[in-house]
Amino acid sequence: MPFDTKIAVLLRDDLLTWQRLNVTAFLVSGMDRALLGEPYEDGSGQRYLPMLGQPVLIFEGAADLLKAAHARAVGRHLPISIFTADLFATGNDDDNRAAVRAVTTEKLDLVGIGVHGPRNAVDKVLKGARMHP
Repeated sequence: MPFDTKIAVLLRDDLLTWQRLNVTAFLVSGMDRALLGEPYEDGSGQRYLPMLGQPVLIFEGAADLLKAAHARAVGRHLPISIFTADLFATGNDDDNRAAVRAVTTEKLDLVGIGVHGPRNAVDKVLKGARMHP
């Protein structure tokens, strides 16, 4: 079933594997709670947390492409989540917020963004990015 919207993560292509996984997890955790499906339940009645109700597509690109995609997403007023290189050195949410707040938009050292919106708008934001291998 095709979706009218797209959830995508764009990662900087020079990240280590553990960083790619960690950044992806953080970025999708910021998605709108309305995107969550219903909780899961197995055949024994054990309940599980809900997950996003549509696929998350993962892309990669160079630092300059990430900066351009960020600008396009902001310019289109799409909801985005960000992860900066500074966040690898922090250990909690308060420090994460402080690290982002300490830098102006144009100087953010982005290593990943998450974006959600109409399919065609997200495609335009991700122009030039390639699917993660």
